[in-house]
Amino acid sequence: MRVIHPKGKLMDALKINAEWDEEARVWVATSHDVDGLAIEASTMDALLERLKIVIPELMEANHKAMVGDELPFMLDGFFARSNPMR
Repeated sequence: MRVIHPKGKLMDALKINAEWDEEARVWVATSHDVDGLAIEASTMDALLERLKIVIPELMEANHKAMVGDELPFMLDGFFARSNPMR
């Protein structure tokens, strides 16, 4: 998905995958677009809030974004597996 950056340039939104870990009872977010991203939270709302903080930090640490840049992201996939043994 292409979005317009606040500075006026067209850019791709970062794709984030979210998967429900039934055993740990948390949502886990990973991404091929954000090196090192692997965070978890007990709710989707909490995960989204954490992503807003962690993504810019990782992008800056990986020298892929300037400080203060807004980094649009989208959840590209939700994966939740039911446990057939329950």
